[in-house]
Amino acid sequence: MRSVQKSLCALLVLTAPLAFLYLHVWSPKPYSTVDIRHRPDQAPDQLLKDYLLLPDKKYAHIAFRVKEEILELLPKNSCKCVVEPSMNLPFQRQLFGQVYSLDFATAFSPSELPDINSKREQEYRSYWQRSHSPADQLLIVRANSPLEYPSQGVEVRPLQTILIPGLSLQAADRALYQINLSATMGTFDVAAEVEGVKVEGEGEMHLTLSAPHLDSINRQMQFVTYTNTLFHPNTADTVQFSTDGHQAAFIIRIRHAPTPRLYNPGSSRGGASEAEYNISALVTIATKTFLRYDKLRTMINSVRKFYPTVTIIIADDSQNPEHVEGPHIEQYFMPFGKGWFAGRNLAISQVTTKYVLWVDDDFIFSPRTKVEKLVDVLEKTSLDLVGGAVREISGYSTTYRQQISVQPGNEDGDCLRTRQGYHHIIEGFPSCVVTDGVVNFFLARKDKMLQVGFDPRLSRIGHLEFFIDGLGVLHVGSCSNVVVDHASKIKLPWLKTESEKQYAKFRYPNSSDNSMIARHSLFYFKNRFKCMTGN
Repeated sequence: MRSVQKSLCALLVLTAPLAFLYLHVWSPKPYSTVDIRHRPDQAPDQLLKDYLLLPDKKYAHIAFRVKEEILELLPKNSCKCVVEPSMNLPFQRQLFGQVYSLDFATAFSPSELPDINSKREQEYRSYWQRSHSPADQLLIVRANSPLEYPSQGVEVRPLQTILIPGLSLQAADRALYQINLSATMGTFDVAAEVEGVKVEGEGEMHLTLSAPHLDSINRQMQFVTYTNTLFHPNTADTVQFSTDGHQAAFIIRIRHAPTPRLYNPGSSRGGASEAEYNISALVTIATKTFLRYDKLRTMINSVRKFYPTVTIIIADDSQNPEHVEGPHIEQYFMPFGKGWFAGRNLAISQVTTKYVLWVDDDFIFSPRTKVEKLVDVLEKTSLDLVGGAVREISGYSTTYRQQISVQPGNEDGDCLRTRQGYHHIIEGFPSCVVTDGVVNFFLARKDKMLQVGFDPRLSRIGHLEFFIDGLGVLHVGSCSNVVVDHASKIKLPWLKTESEKQYAKFRYPNSSDNSMIARHSLFYFKNRFKCMTGN
């Protein structure tokens, strides 16, 4: 009896520290909650505000003369599609093409236009909120030195003209005030001439303003324009701004404004809750299949129980392809064994809806597979992609949340770091977090997925590579309350079919296969990683 008691005591002594260590390591960590939802009060700014040329209160007593020829160059938010008259030359159409003007509103009937315009405006505001960040805002640097100038947010379209906002001089009394502006990709001018101010270098890359009165030179700087003269679709010009003993520099961004790609959300009940979304108009389900038509059909049947009209796109690289019939199904065939990522590229390239839901061909939808919840997250936040959870036959669910970071290295390359976990909880969505990588069940903005793409050289092994390529491009989230079931992988060897054996041969390569070597070579060369750590 005493020996039994001693054994129990020894067991308690050994297990107590281990239990304490387990609780310390695996206990939930406190995470901050951050609001990343769209701000309803944010709206696009006008390009040219009317008050810019109205008399400024401080300088209202300073006279100026507007230069109409320069004023006409400035944006006015009133563009028109007008064909400019031209000379009638022989073979003009053959040599220079046909100049024409189209009104796209005529594609819709007058009764459709109000609803179309309303939806388009809503989608544009959502697009604008997603595509702009604080880095795009105009910030004026106040006079720590005597020079005031914009620190960021100045933008001009290629070969166009803008007023430069925020230029000012706050200097002590002197006999003559002078400022200099220099650029490398454009020229300066003035939209109006202020009395008593000497302007030198109009229409050139170097502009000098001088005046005996501080208010006069400040008033003149309110009319300084910049015209881009060296074309580039997306670049920047560094402007040098100086006065006696002081020099500063600021950036003028030169680029074509990104063209929005808006998607009609379809008819709904008019609300903004989960139940109001038209899933068939917003979401396409995409999958890649290989030799597993029984599981593919099971997945499709489970989807149809909950989403009977959602389009399902199938990329198929099976050796002996079978046609999968049914409404709202698109099946695209590929060369045999073309691969996992190539199939993803093909399937997603055919999506025409705003969002694409990626699923494996052996997933099974259940009442907990609420796609509306994932749509709600993407519609109301700045996320580009949000994953769900995959439930195994054992009852265990995984979200595969990964934190991915790159540490700068030397000439040998950088270091890739992956860790399980997430960054913070999303306010308004307590079951959702922000992370860098998620499981193979996710809803994403179609355009963002195409922007990142899937490297087709990863044919047999690959998943996290997509999220690594998406660093700095994709804003990723994960929600544990949207769950899809995973078909059982447990099957006795002697009960497996020939197609199942062939699938396992391709899906789980042996040690002699070079898939892992190819993966590592891509990390090394394509991504310039010299090593990787992870858990």
